This record gives sequence, C-alpha cells and structure tokens, in this order.
Amino acid sequence: MVSDLPLDLVRTLLAVVDEGTFDAAAAALHVTPSAVSQRVKALEQRTGRVLLLRTKPVRPTESGEIVVRFARQLARLERDTRSELGLSDAGEPARVTVAVNADSLATWFLPALSRVPREPPLRFELFREDETRTAELLREGVVMAAVTSSPDAVAGCSVRALGTMRYLAAASPEFVARYLDGLPLAEALTGAPVIIFDRSDDLQDGFVRALGRGTGQASGVRHAVPSSEGFAASVAAGLGWGMVPEAQADALLRSGGLVSLAPDRPLDVPLYWQQWKLDSPALAALSRAVAEEAARALRN
Repeated sequence: MVSDLPLDLVRTLLAVVDEGTFDAAAAALHVTPSAVSQRVKALEQRTGRVLLLRTKPVRPTESGEIVVRFARQLARLERDTRSELGLSDAGEPARVTVAVNADSLATWFLPALSRVPREPPLRFELFREDETRTAELLREGVVMAAVTSSPDAVAGCSVRALGTMRYLAAASPEFVARYLDGLPLAEALTGAPVIIFDRSDDLQDGFVRALGRGTGQASGVRHAVPSSEGFAASVAAGLGWGMVPEAQADALLRSGGLVSLAPDRPLDVPLYWQQWKLDSPALAALSRAVAEEAARALRN
C-alpha cells in the first residue's frame, strides 16, 4: 500500500484536512497552493477516488477518511520509531489522542490516565463525545483510541470489553413529592420535567420506554445540561429527574439528597475500548492502564 500511496502525497492530504484549506496547508508545508492541489489530485488519481470535498473548510470523503487515518497512523509509527532510536527532540512528549464520553471522564477515566507510567512522557488530548459517537472520531482518524458503546470494531482498530456503567433513575425528595407521588412511575415521568445531557441523550427516554414496555417517552419539559457534574447537580437541585451514573449518585443517595425512583430497574451501558492496531508503546501503556482502572471501577 505504501508503494501505491507516496508518503509526501499522503502527508499533504492530511495537512489539507487538518488546516482546512489548500492555502493554509501550503503555508504549513512551505510549498505553493498549486503544489498542494497537484499532490492531492495525484493521490486521487492513484486511488481512483475523490478524497476531498472542496468545501470551506475542506472535508474528507469516506475514502479520504481511510487515507487520513492511514496518514495519522503513519505519523504515530514514525514518532515511536524516532523515540526508540533516540532521535526525538529532547523533552518532547508523545501526543496521544483519545475520545471519551463525559460520564467516564467525570468518574473513572482520569484515574486511568494517572496509572500510565510517567516515562516516557506522554501528553494526552481528550475529545469529549457521547459514547455512541466516539467511534466516529476513530473512523475519521481524529483520535487513536476511544471509549465506545459499540462492540463492533472500526476498520483498522481492535476492540475489548471494559465493563458496564450503571445508571440510576433519581430525583430530589422535593421533586418526588411535587411530581411523582400518587401516580404510577411510568405515567408520572411522561409529564415531569427531565434533565438531559444534550439532544442525542436517549437514556431518559429509554428508561421510560422500558417502564412502559416499549412505549412512551420522557416529558417535553427538558433541561439540557451538557456537563456530567452539572447534570448530577441539576437533578439534586430538583430541576428534573435523570439517569445519574451510580458512581455519582451513591453519596447523594446515602445522604438523602437524591431518591432512587426504581431501585430494581438500573440501566447498564456496556463500554468498550477501541484503538488503532499499531505496535505503539504509548498506545500499549494507555490500553493497559485503561483496562486496569475499568476492571476496578466498572461493573463486569
């Protein structure tokens, strides 16, 4: 594949995607915009596919994403090889990009990063994204690894189960007294204010559907709070009910700040670790640390 995809052409495509325009890529590569355009066209001729959508900013096509992912993996291997040969710039840490959902980031993922050995030094760049969409960042080549809810490996990636994150339907005692007392829970939750993380958050609707045996959804009175800590605090403040991660709910349940609405109906979300199939010391160290912390913090 490398012989069919000259490295200078592959790197040029990556520069265009990262910089957003041909002119910006030319400035980053210290060549003319015409040279950048010619390289991209040459790569498209070699692959027989359109690799870029000429929008502003430019976007890779589905075929382009494959080449971009290859370019990022190639750059990773090059950095690792230079490091093993002692050719890295002194004190320059290796960059590791990871996509992780907000609830994992707020509960168990940062302790996982603290398990990674300090030598050789790494610098982490985290992308916060819903666990149902983190795989997209892997597919696009934006990140090297991700916490996902999908057991289906992205092309070029390996996948392993981490465990399940448990969510509990909860509300403040005052909220329960005001909105939920005296009604069947499934019926009450269709009219009571609810907290959601963002518009893609389906946990609350899924819980109501489960109570209603496949029908119904949470109320249209929805407060969107796109912060894991803020979400739990909003539920405790009585703005609405919500599905709170067990790790965040436990202390509030014990203190009486929250009430579990259905103690026998937790919602378990399986999580998986996906990463590039690369013989990279940095990725291997991170993968071990994530697996160890997940075994401690998540349900198996």
